[in-house]
Amino acid sequence: MAVAKKSILNKLYAVFVFIAIFLIAIIFRLTTIQFSDGEKYRNLSEQLTLRHDTILANRGSVFSADGSLLATSMSQYEIRMDAFTVDGEVFEKNIRDLSSELSKMFGNSTSHWETKIRKARNTKNRYLFIARKLGYSDYIKIKSFPIFKLGMYKGGFIAEQSTVRAHPLGKVAERTIGYDDYRGAPGIEGAYRKYLTGKNGLRMKQKIAKGQWKPINDSNEKEPINGKDIVTTLDVNIQDIAHHSLLRQLEYYEAEHGCVVVMETKTGEIKAISNLGRSSIGKYYEKRNYAVYESHEPGSAFKVMAMVAALESGKIDTSTIVDTGNGRYRMYGRYINDSRRGGYGKISAARALEVSSNIGFARLIDENFGKSPEKFINLLKDMHLNDKLGLPIKGEGSPEIPGPGDEKWSKNALPSIAYGYNLTLTPLQTLTFYNAIANNGEMVKPRFIKEIRSWNKNVESFGKEIINTSICSKETINKVQEVLKNVVARGTGSKLYSEDFSMAGKTGTARTEYWLDDWETNRRYISSFTGYFPAENPKYSCIVVIHKPNLKKGYYGADVSGPVFKDIAQKIYSTNHIINEIENKSPDFENVKNNFEKYYTVSNKELNSIPNVKGMAAMDAISLLENLGLKVDFSGNGKVIGQSIKAGELLVKGSTIVIKP
Repeated sequence: MAVAKKSILNKLYAVFVFIAIFLIAIIFRLTTIQFSDGEKYRNLSEQLTLRHDTILANRGSVFSADGSLLATSMSQYEIRMDAFTVDGEVFEKNIRDLSSELSKMFGNSTSHWETKIRKARNTKNRYLFIARKLGYSDYIKIKSFPIFKLGMYKGGFIAEQSTVRAHPLGKVAERTIGYDDYRGAPGIEGAYRKYLTGKNGLRMKQKIAKGQWKPINDSNEKEPINGKDIVTTLDVNIQDIAHHSLLRQLEYYEAEHGCVVVMETKTGEIKAISNLGRSSIGKYYEKRNYAVYESHEPGSAFKVMAMVAALESGKIDTSTIVDTGNGRYRMYGRYINDSRRGGYGKISAARALEVSSNIGFARLIDENFGKSPEKFINLLKDMHLNDKLGLPIKGEGSPEIPGPGDEKWSKNALPSIAYGYNLTLTPLQTLTFYNAIANNGEMVKPRFIKEIRSWNKNVESFGKEIINTSICSKETINKVQEVLKNVVARGTGSKLYSEDFSMAGKTGTARTEYWLDDWETNRRYISSFTGYFPAENPKYSCIVVIHKPNLKKGYYGADVSGPVFKDIAQKIYSTNHIINEIENKSPDFENVKNNFEKYYTVSNKELNSIPNVKGMAAMDAISLLENLGLKVDFSGNGKVIGQSIKAGELLVKGSTIVIKP
């Protein structure tokens, strides 16, 4: 018996010792946690219940040249309520009034809101949803409601702020203004993101339920710093004109897509740019920035570049005669056609550009550069036609002008290039060249930005950038300017001529996708018009390009794209963007004055007989005789000293007259 009792006591002692050791271990561990690891676990606890939320800084705004808002960041607010934290007496006294105000602002009855908030209070809901996507004015209004006006702690008012990007002009110039988000970073928004992007702030929040976090303080831990503002070169009025003129034409011709750009001649500032593509349901929207990225064969628009290069070489003059035959000419095993049935016969180089003769340019360039084509290609490259413009906006298409030795080169390459095929340019690259013609030879870089501003103070300005001080001689510029005026006055652009305001430019009609098997049964064209206005002392240059119009309605550049150009020019005139004043100044040189007066006198007579053109400048004589319906055969330069049909003989239209230097 004694042995049994002793055994039991020993077991009790053992249990007691075990418990004592266990208690000592617990006390030791608690002491360790309290003094040694306390900071570690307190931090862990805070990490699980507290966090810093990023407050996104507002991006800077984008403005037009006249200060109109093009893009801006707008604050949006989500409102919630901590219904449990409100003092009971305050709650009962004001809940009806709060519910009434919420009913007026958001709909639903007063009793609906009161029931909703009371239920949240009873269930200790500290994050009751009230409304989202409120603007700043609505945020200020709801913040003044009964109970809410007491703030976060006493009124349970919780406001979560976020920002969204807004475009006050809607879809107008959307691709050029751009964006910088999950879709990428095109346009001005993407190109100047380093200025527009601000510095984010921080706000401390506490976890109050699963997936729910409540701000701890009314104020932020770190205030966000907003981005800087961009002032663009865009003119809202011109942009509106260009956008709607292009849209109307695209809709009428049921075209696939198109673009228009208006540039200020002297500075290169882009005043308007619109890029519209057709959706699957036939509506047009800013689909891609075609003016910047889309390289394509320019067709007849390139004949101006070919003319400048040929004139600069000294191999031809505007009065050089080229035989275009009956409108169909075989060269290196392939036929070249002109748009006019029966052709133009023998015409001057200037007239070849006016009537846009493919044969004329193919022969002029091939006959003068066929043995050394690299000289012609180098002349084009010297004018920077094979270089990108270096735009800050992403996605600029690469120009391509092949030369001897390139994969695309063949015997037909040179004559094809002469009239705008076998090479590619973007619309903005083409416009930049035409703008240089308008700007008396100075090629300026297209520019979208005027300045960077912060708090209405200038941070950085962007001035004119010159690509080439002179793309060619002043003599060549003067000749080409004169011919481009005549394109509108009496050439392929004659439908656009107006006595009210002067324009100069070149039509373009180019085949596209002609390498596809179905082209003969489903022909596609690119229609364009590129030029400037006024023709004297130009203020603006402009390009209009429209892809794949409905052939049943038309496809020539003068019919499809030309009217958009004219509409823009006309409306800019009528809204007083241009004061059309042309200085009426007589030539200083006596011999030039005499030639002009003689030509003017003869050309203003109603003629039934052959005029006397002896002593006239060759170009004036050719112009006069061709306007009378005669075919002119002429070679050489200088003044006319002889004519095959005597002055005074009966004028028979279609007859050929030979004039000699």
